[in-house]
Amino acid sequence: MARTFGEYLRELRRAKGLSQRGLAERVGVDFSYISKAENDRISPPAGDTIVRICEALGVPPDELLALSGKVPSNLTETLRASPAALGFMREAHAMSLSEEEWRTLGRRLKRLRSN
Repeated sequence: MARTFGEYLRELRRAKGLSQRGLAERVGVDFSYISKAENDRISPPAGDTIVRICEALGVPPDELLALSGKVPSNLTETLRASPAALGFMREAHAMSLSEEEWRTLGRRLKRLRSN
């Protein structure tokens, strides 16, 4: 059975040795919000809030964002502002890339920028 957003958030928080209150203070939300999110009693937070949570925990936001089905606003803004970026993502999606193909594509993009 796949873990939920809340289960993974709790796991990350506990691994960092933080209380719900401690995490809430770092993120700037009420501790009850963290409790509700961890117990899956509310929908996952907005993408930007998830990014702040991950920054507070010192972890990359990728997996929590994926579990929430959210995208950070900076990526959304890029897709809105650039028809080419949106077209690129549509093409990549249509190709049903494997994990290895995504990794290869990421490495190639980094090399493109470093030249």
